[in-house]
Amino acid sequence: MTSLENGATTLFVCVTCRSQVADVSLPDQPRAGARLLTAIEAMPDEQREGVAVVGVECLSNCNRACTVAVTAPGKWTYVLGALDPDVHAQDILTFARLHRNHEAGLPAWRERPEYIRKNTVARVPALPALR
Repeated sequence: MTSLENGATTLFVCVTCRSQVADVSLPDQPRAGARLLTAIEAMPDEQREGVAVVGVECLSNCNRACTVAVTAPGKWTYVLGALDPDVHAQDILTFARLHRNHEAGLPAWRERPEYIRKNTVARVPALPALR
């Protein structure tokens, strides 16, 4: 069952993001966005429960890469940027779980990890229900 079918929160992770700092990695090394996806997928299953993690090509936030988007049917969508694949996997999943647990996808600001509060790029309203 996909996240759209079961109403789960989906965490889209841009796998094409480059690091914000000078990228001195070898050309055959994964980009920072791909490393972020790997770090999130390596987190314990219980931390990802109810959150579908999906790698995607380019979220068009290159100036504040690494970038993820958190969304669910009928809920607000958040775009989070300037993430470090070696540091922020836990913060991202904490936010995704808060989003999942809130009826409208609007976690209380003070409950969000501090780094996420300061690096929210956009908040997009849910689409209206079709009649």
